[in-house]
Amino acid sequence: MNQLKCPKCNEIFQVDESGLAEIVRQVRDSEFKKDLQERQRQHDADKANAVQLAQAHTKTTMQEAAAKKDIEIAELKAKIAMAEMDKQSAIAEHAAKKDIQIVSLQSKITAAESEKQLAESALKEQHATELKVKDETIALYKDMKAKLSTKMVGETLEQHCETQFNQIRATAFPNAYFEKDNDAKSGSKGDYIYRELDEHGVELISIMFEMKNENDETASKKKNEDFLKELDRDRNEKGCEYAVLVSLLEQDSELYTGITDMSYRYPKMYVIRPQFFIPMITVLRNAALNSLKYKSELAVIKNQNVDITNFESQLGEFKDKFGYNVELARRKFEEAIGEIDKAIDRLEKTKKALLSSDNNLRLADEKAQDLTVKRLTKNNPTMQAKFEELKPS
Repeated sequence: MNQLKCPKCNEIFQVDESGLAEIVRQVRDSEFKKDLQERQRQHDADKANAVQLAQAHTKTTMQEAAAKKDIEIAELKAKIAMAEMDKQSAIAEHAAKKDIQIVSLQSKITAAESEKQLAESALKEQHATELKVKDETIALYKDMKAKLSTKMVGETLEQHCETQFNQIRATAFPNAYFEKDNDAKSGSKGDYIYRELDEHGVELISIMFEMKNENDETASKKKNEDFLKELDRDRNEKGCEYAVLVSLLEQDSELYTGITDMSYRYPKMYVIRPQFFIPMITVLRNAALNSLKYKSELAVIKNQNVDITNFESQLGEFKDKFGYNVELARRKFEEAIGEIDKAIDRLEKTKKALLSSDNNLRLADEKAQDLTVKRLTKNNPTMQAKFEELKPS
């Protein structure tokens, strides 16, 4: 038997083995239950703490991830802003360059237009002058024709020229011979011969004149060219230095507008309009006066029986050069007109080139305006992924 003392009443009582085992079992079950409950409570507490810690850790991790995401977004936004600023800067720089180029091109175009206007103005002024001269010439023709038609019956162009000469003969040509050519021994003769000698009796100048009026029956439907060969023959037969055809034929011709040098066909030959009759004599006479001293020396040398072949050759060359200079002046005038036309053509080509350059600038501007973020990130997977992350889910 076993004795046990009650912890509450201090009473001692005896229990057998089976009772003791029952009591031990009961005590053990109670302690186990109590311990189990304690362990359950501790487990619950630990679980709660673990959950709180896990929640706190998760929150911290999420906050850190969110902060990192915010930083990445901010960086991407900064890069986008920088790219946009670079784009705007590039566009602004390009626009500024374009504006400068446009201003420069406009300045060049303005200068080219001014140069063209000046050339056109000069050309128009020259054309106006030519038209004025032509109109005056036509008016003189018409006046001459009217005067001829209103003269007494029988008066011809020959008589008109003779009258014009005689009106100033005493003052302008006191030593000149100007009479009709009445010598027809060779079967042909001109209309008038002009000769002038110096004070020593040396011939200063001689001219064979032929007059052709469109009202003459012999000149009906003929051209100036038709009379040049016979005029040259008359000049040679009568020993005249120059041959001049005074003509009213071919009034609409652009070749016969005043004094026309025909020396390329026949030596020392000219075709003139009636109003240039006296001026032509004056021009040839003045040229002869310039060479008078050479002729005077020639006469002295002839009197001394000196060979003057070379000297006369030089004198003839001088007179030939006079006719050449008349033709050269006419050609230079035509060349000047041609150069003006070429200058206008060059200005037109320059204008087309400037317009083409402006079109290329316009195309470059359109390409700059078409610059987008999408084009900037093309073939750049990293930037494309960043932009994809920024898109709302």
